[in-house]
Amino acid sequence: MDARYVIWLSELRSGDVPLVGGKNSSLGELIGNLSPDGIIVPDGFATTAGAYREFMGHNDLERALERALERLRGGADLAEVGLSIRTRFLAGEIPSEVEAAISAAYERLAESVGRADPEVAVRSSATAEDLPDASFAGQQETYLNVRGREALIDACRRCFASLFTDRAISYRVHRGFDHRSVALSVGVQLMVRSDLAGSGVMFSVDTETGFPDVVVMNAAWGLGESVVSGAVDPDEYLVFKPLIGRPGLKPIISKKRGAKQQKIVYGEKGGTCTLDTTSAERASYVLSDDEILTLASWACRIESHYGRPMDIEWAKDGSTGKLYVVQARPETVQARKESTHLRTFRLTSTGRELVRGAAVGDAIAAGPVRKLASPAEIGLFPPGAVLVTGITDPDWEPIMKRAAAIVTDHGGRTSHAAIVSRELGLPAIVGTGNASEVLEDGQTVTVSCAEGDEGRVYDGLVSYEEELIDLQAVPSTRTKIMLNLANPSSAFRWWRLPADGVGLARIEFIVMNLIQIHPMALVKLREVSDLKVRAQIETIVAGYSDPSEYFVDRLASGVARIAASRYPNPVVVRMSDFKSNEYRQLIGGEQFEPVEENPMIGWRGASRYYSPGYREGFALECRSLHRVRGEMGLSNVILMIPFCRTINEADRVLEAMAAEGLRRGEGGLKVFVMAEVPSNILLAGDFATRFDGFSIGSNDLTQLTLGVDRDSEALAHLFDELNPAVTQSIRRLISEAHAAGVPVGLCGQKPSDAPEFAALLVEAGIDSISVTPDSFLRVKGVVASAETRVGYRAPLEEP
Repeated sequence: MDARYVIWLSELRSGDVPLVGGKNSSLGELIGNLSPDGIIVPDGFATTAGAYREFMGHNDLERALERALERLRGGADLAEVGLSIRTRFLAGEIPSEVEAAISAAYERLAESVGRADPEVAVRSSATAEDLPDASFAGQQETYLNVRGREALIDACRRCFASLFTDRAISYRVHRGFDHRSVALSVGVQLMVRSDLAGSGVMFSVDTETGFPDVVVMNAAWGLGESVVSGAVDPDEYLVFKPLIGRPGLKPIISKKRGAKQQKIVYGEKGGTCTLDTTSAERASYVLSDDEILTLASWACRIESHYGRPMDIEWAKDGSTGKLYVVQARPETVQARKESTHLRTFRLTSTGRELVRGAAVGDAIAAGPVRKLASPAEIGLFPPGAVLVTGITDPDWEPIMKRAAAIVTDHGGRTSHAAIVSRELGLPAIVGTGNASEVLEDGQTVTVSCAEGDEGRVYDGLVSYEEELIDLQAVPSTRTKIMLNLANPSSAFRWWRLPADGVGLARIEFIVMNLIQIHPMALVKLREVSDLKVRAQIETIVAGYSDPSEYFVDRLASGVARIAASRYPNPVVVRMSDFKSNEYRQLIGGEQFEPVEENPMIGWRGASRYYSPGYREGFALECRSLHRVRGEMGLSNVILMIPFCRTINEADRVLEAMAAEGLRRGEGGLKVFVMAEVPSNILLAGDFATRFDGFSIGSNDLTQLTLGVDRDSEALAHLFDELNPAVTQSIRRLISEAHAAGVPVGLCGQKPSDAPEFAALLVEAGIDSISVTPDSFLRVKGVVASAETRVGYRAPLEEP
């Protein structure tokens, strides 16, 4: 084997990019340094840049290339120029010495596995690709299930030619790379029989927000091209990195089952073909929990070795059950973002929702819809339009660069459309399922990715605002300023805010929007009398052997995302505080809820938790939180009981929680209580012996102290949180709680709306204030000023 033209992957390292390109040098780095950690990379070899240049010289391609590029610079059509270059390459002859070296390496590879003509993956690796600031994702070709020497030689020739696909030429021009300075190495690896199992992509950072503490993993059945191209809607798994490898923990904070309608498998005569998946495959996860955790641990090890976030392709061999890493490259989008600033987008009005899907990025854009069936229709696409299509591949990139936003029917967060949209800084919504059918050409729409994991396309122009926050300008305060969060999908969006934790995480949002079913209707599904409602519930929970597990799983995942976003800082999770009229709105709720004249002071909060009418529903809440703290390991979660009217009620609730494995003090579990009923103030000392902290709910406390319905327009002028009766209650609570060694916080908007209220809280010695993320900076400033103006009373350590 001639080392001038071929080199084994195991002999390469990351510094060999000029010799074999980024993809192949990275594979060598993985094999050489991470194999001892159990990370398995398929064996193989790479042709060198010297082999490519020998091919160029042997076929006199240098002059032909220069003439073609001169025509391009003179204004010639990109498609015509690219085709002429590729035609010359494909007609070229592989020099005999290069062919002999490739053949010898292939024979040696065959000997290592003990069979003739083994199936190999043949991948292009350009010598300027996969750099920290340039992904070159999908610019050149890959050929899978290549068998035999002749097929391999032909695949190498086609890889050489793919250095000059239209998309590759356009990309190099856009990024400022000299065409002639880039060479093409061909990587040849033994195929992993993922056609018999599954494969996918994982990132060691959240691709949308840059949150560094999660591994985001996509998985589909068959070969990985279906995930990379966006042809299928894959499974998505989210793993919390700081807790990976901890004994007894499974920090998989989210699993979403994708439709996975198709899979790519081996063709009978080589190559690949696409088949429909079975109903069982569509209903199943591709990976087991242990496999998810193994791959996530590999992602962490690879990231640690390279010292930067990584984009990694993996595959599972269905014949052996082994997992493999088949590619690893630097993540190039979040790594380039300015960490000292946070750019936020926020809708300021509402519109009619047309379609929704997975959000890519967190921006908002608007424009006219332009639906295209293929990249050949580039002449029909006006700059600033919203591109709507089924899926994209690298041939679409010249069009994508013109778009204001991108919407696709298929694909996940690691599909081509998602990767390129991030690099271009465009909002994109992928995997909508039906955007091409619902949206009309020329229709003006607003594409919003600023509302969490789900992106939405709205009819017409919906107003929004954009803000650039300088995080270095945030003042420091000794009073802890925390966040109120409800939507789990937006929690990672705010990770850069220097908050001291989450002071209020409401599970009502998760139940209403992500679960939608009344918990008692899940516990007693067979007793649901409305047959249509029962059928609706059965459809929603399909795939769960126990309908109750649907509630536990969804709630646990939602809470876990919020808790992970602030770990190890405290995250206070309030147990359900729906009123009976709100619970009735859930699917199946009417059968299990009374009709109350005044639900605001009716069957809500703590009174439900031990009641026969909801005790089993509360047990599901407890099981969910036990899973978050115990199984996932997010022990920073603090539980909080709302609307607890009496001491006896407090004892009964704590007993009910203990019966479900949530015993105060065990495993460091802390339980807070909302201070929103006058009895909480009058009996603060007694409540302080039963709970680890108070959180003032100023709206309800004002309502019940002044006897004013907070929803009454007629009495709005009387509703005043600065009324002396309310402020004296707050002062009294803080004083008595501190005397008992218990901290007090407040969750609400009043400190951001009324600086004098913030000053009052600071002067009274409040330990923490919790506000919505968009109010965080304003409250920080107000509190900093108040601390300077009124002095500061040192709080307790807890929030």
